[in-house]
Amino acid sequence: MLRVTNPVLPGFHADPSILRVGDTYYIANSTFEWYPGVEIHTSKDMVTWEKVPSPLSEKRLLDMEGALASCGIWAPCLSWSDGVFYLIYTNVRSWNAGPWKDTPNYLTTAPSIEGPWSDPVYLDSSGFDPSLFHDRDGKKWLVNMEWDWRKTGQHQFSGILLQEYSPKEQKLVGPVRKIYPGTEIGMVEGPHLYYRNGWYYIFAAEGGTSYEHAMSVGRSKDLFGPYEFHPHNPLITSYGHPEIRIQKSGHASWCDTPDGRSYLAFLCGRPLPGSLDCVLGRETSIVELEWIEDWPYLKPEPGAELFPDGAVRNWPSDSFEPPVIAPEYKKAGAFPPATRSVEYAFNGKTISLDFKNLRGERDPEAYSLARRPGWLSLRGGQSPVSHWGQTLLARRQTDFSFKAETKLEFNPENFQQLAGLCWRYDETNQYLLAVTRDEKLGKVVKVLTMINNQFTQYDPVAVPENVPLWLGVTVHVSDGRFRYSLDGKTWKVLRPVLSANVLSDEFGGMGFTGAFTGMFCVDTVNHSVFAEFERFSYSVL
Repeated sequence: MLRVTNPVLPGFHADPSILRVGDTYYIANSTFEWYPGVEIHTSKDMVTWEKVPSPLSEKRLLDMEGALASCGIWAPCLSWSDGVFYLIYTNVRSWNAGPWKDTPNYLTTAPSIEGPWSDPVYLDSSGFDPSLFHDRDGKKWLVNMEWDWRKTGQHQFSGILLQEYSPKEQKLVGPVRKIYPGTEIGMVEGPHLYYRNGWYYIFAAEGGTSYEHAMSVGRSKDLFGPYEFHPHNPLITSYGHPEIRIQKSGHASWCDTPDGRSYLAFLCGRPLPGSLDCVLGRETSIVELEWIEDWPYLKPEPGAELFPDGAVRNWPSDSFEPPVIAPEYKKAGAFPPATRSVEYAFNGKTISLDFKNLRGERDPEAYSLARRPGWLSLRGGQSPVSHWGQTLLARRQTDFSFKAETKLEFNPENFQQLAGLCWRYDETNQYLLAVTRDEKLGKVVKVLTMINNQFTQYDPVAVPENVPLWLGVTVHVSDGRFRYSLDGKTWKVLRPVLSANVLSDEFGGMGFTGAFTGMFCVDTVNHSVFAEFERFSYSVL
C-alpha cells in the first residue's frame, strides 16, 4: 500500500486547522509576522495540497505593523456551517514581555474559501488560539484558553473557556464557563471541540510547543462538562522518543472522510541532523485515527508497539495511508514529493502565492510587476531590522539542502541603498548578500550578517556598473554559502560559511517560523530607489 511521507506541508506550516467540506479538505496554518495572514491549502486526497489566496490580505482585516518577531497570527481556526466559512484568528501584539500577553481575537466569514472575507468582528482577548464550535442546535461557541498573568509557568495556562457567539448580534453573549482544566501535562491551549456518537470531545495542545509538546483529549456527554480524560493521554506526542524523525508533535485538529475514516493534522518539527535546531520551523503532518470504545487512538502501523489493552502507542509515524489513491499514483507506485524545485518568473499580473512579505498590506507601488514588464520591481524600504516598513519578498525554506538564485539589476547611489538576496529567520538573526555602493570601490557586493543582534560585514567585492548580477545561496544541511556571478554561469563563492542553526526556532530563544529566503531592497535615504529582479529560483538539493 502506498503511503504519504510526513510532513505533508513542510517548512513553517504551524498549528494546522483541518476541515472537510464535501469532497475537499482544507488546512489553515499560522503565519505569525508574515503577510498576508493565514496560509490555506486545499486537497481532494490529502496527498497533493494547493495554496489558495490568504484571507487576511488587506489592512482592514489585518495590520501587524510594528509587531515583533513571532507575534501576529497564531493558530487560526477554519470552520464551515450552512454554506459559510468561518475564520477565527489571533493577532498577537505582545507575548514575551513580562507576565502579560496581548491577544485580540477576531472572526471573519466568507461564502467561498477565496472570499470575499467580511470585516473582522472583535471577540475578546482572554487568551490565544481560539476556535469556533458549531453545535447541532445551530448555536456557535467560542472555545478559548484563559491566560492568567498572576501565575507563573504552566499555571498561566489556566484552562479552556466557552462562551456563545451570536451571528445576529456579531458578538459574544451569555456567561463565560471554564469547561476544561487540562491534564497534568499543563500549558493547555489550542482547543478544538467536536461532537461524535453522543459525545463532545475536546482536543487541546499541552506541554508548550517545543520537544515536550503534546495533544490531549477529553470527552463529555454535556457540552459544559465535566470532561473525562482519555485513558491513554496524550493522544499524540514525540516526547521521550528522540530517535524518531518527526519531533515536537502536538497542536492538532481532526476531520472525517466521506466514508467515515478519521485523520488528525498535527504540528511537528524536524531538527537538523545531530542537533535540536529546527530550521524549517513548525510543520504539518497527518496520521489516521481509529476509535476504540469511543476514544480516538493513532491507527497502529505494522510492527507498532501496543498497550496491553490493544491501543497503539502515541508517537507519530513517518507516513500515513491516504483516504484516496488516484490512478496515476498507483501506476507510478509512488506519490509526488511534498517539495519541489520552482522557477519563479515575473511576467504575469500577480506574484506567486509562495512569497510573503512582512507585517503589512503589500503596496503595489513598492512591489510592482507593471513598472518594468517581465521584472519584479522592489522599491527601497526601511532597514533589515525594522518592524515597520521593510520591502522584502521571501518564501519558506522547506528543505535542509537547497539553493536559491536571483538575477538583479540595481544601481545604488550610495551606501544607504542596498538590495539583494536574503536567508533569514527574523530581524535579529539573518544573512544578507547585498549589492550597495562603496565610496572607494564603487558598486560592490558584500555579505552582511546579524547573529543575536550582533552585526558583521565582510569585505566588499567591486562589481561592474550598469550590468545585471546573479546572486545565489547554497545550503547543505547545516552550512550555507553566498555566491555571485556576472553571467549566471561562472560563480564566485563568498566567505564566510553561514550556520543554518542560527536560523532555527531555538537559536534566539523561542520562535516559530523557520527560515525564509528571498529578495529585498533598502533605501534609508528617501525610500525611492528601485531594485529589479528578473527571476527567482528555489532548487531542492
